[in-house]
Order: sequence, then C-alpha cells, then structure tokens
Amino acid sequence: MAMCGVASRRASEEIISKGRVHVNGDVVDYMGYEVDEDNDIVEVDGIVIKPEAKKYYILLNKPKGYVTTVSDEFDRPTVMELVSDVHARIYPVGRLDYDTAGLLIMTNDGEFANVLTHPSHAVNKGYIAQLNTMPDTEGLNKLRSGVLLDGKLTAPAKVEVLKPGKRGVEIKVTIHEGRNRQVRRMFEAIGAEVISLKRISVGNVTLGNLPEGKWRHLNDAERQRLMGRGKKSAQKRK
Repeated sequence: MAMCGVASRRASEEIISKGRVHVNGDVVDYMGYEVDEDNDIVEVDGIVIKPEAKKYYILLNKPKGYVTTVSDEFDRPTVMELVSDVHARIYPVGRLDYDTAGLLIMTNDGEFANVLTHPSHAVNKGYIAQLNTMPDTEGLNKLRSGVLLDGKLTAPAKVEVLKPGKRGVEIKVTIHEGRNRQVRRMFEAIGAEVISLKRISVGNVTLGNLPEGKWRHLNDAERQRLMGRGKKSAQKRK
C-alpha cells in the first residue's frame, strides 16, 4: 500500500486493521498478507490500487493552520491543498502539528518514508522555537539530558540559544524522536511556553529560503543523503 502511494507504512497498518482493504474481494484485516502484484486485485475503500510508476519526493514549507493528513474529519485545511498541482497520490512523511510550521516531506515511496519515520533510524529533526521566557541553565541542561514525558525520558536533545532577550528567546532544538507535540511539551516540562515553532531541517536537508506554503522537489543528492543517513543511524543503534 505504501508503494502504491496510499499512505505511509504505519498509516497503512491502521487502514488494514479497520477492514478497509480487500484482496480479490475478501477483507484482509491483518498484517503480513502477501500479495501477488501480477494476479491479485487490491482495493482500499473500494478503489483498486497499483504501485506508482513514478516516485515523488516533495519538500513543503508548511504554514501554521494546516493539518498533516490526507483528509480531515473536521474539515480543516490539509497539506494536500498545498500540493494539489502534484499529479500523484503522495502523502506526508510523519507529522507537523496544526500550529507548527516548516519543513514537511511528502512522497509516494513507502521505503523512503519508512527510513525517515521508523524509530530505529533515528533521523534528526531541527526546530526553531520562540519562547516567552529564557529558560535557566538547569532547564536547558534537562533538555540536553532528557525530560520526563508520559513517564518516559526523552532522548537527549541538542540545544542552542540563538537570540536571548527580555521579551523572549529563540532556541534551536534537534531531536530524533517523534512523540506527540514533543518539542512544545519538552519546554513546558522546564517551565517555558512555546510561542511559535518551525521545523527547519530533516536529516541534513534544510528548508532554506523556500517561501511558506510553497514546495519543491528534493534533488537526487538530498534524497540519497536522507536514505543513507537513516540507514546508517539504524546500523549504529544495533
């Protein structure tokens, strides 16, 4: 399903478990079912799916106020509206919160998406957070060593103070986990409120000067670096 551009591997598993997938007319609601691409007919929500012939790798500068899903039950704007001129069934790789802006990668390549999102690959993601107040040294060191969220310590973050001042501060944070609203909650854990948050990098691919709401294709070098960085990270953690 990921290779057909339906959704990422994780999202595809949810779709399967809900009984939305049919193979040759029969419901398949468990993982690991092997499909014969040449002879089996696979449908998702009644639509026949086939592997995409052309792979797309899109870098979008997501504005605030968009949800990072293909569709939204509350009829909120989705990132798909920003890439409507891409004539392929692409989907977001991971998520950015509704109130978070910045770099979002979209693709129809399931293997590529899995490398970027699977926890074992530990791909770094960099953010610029604007805070309402300057955290003290103890708080910053807690971020660097790990803070307790939902009873579990976060992995150590890289933290760099960019613009300290009386009215607030900008801090660059680099993490490789992807917990729900993680960066905001990490700062909340040390007594600081995030006023705005923007993702500026994934792996060693950066947002650069791409205007907000616009997208571009990843070039071959960027794509290969992301694939290589993810696989190397996974190998180091074994």
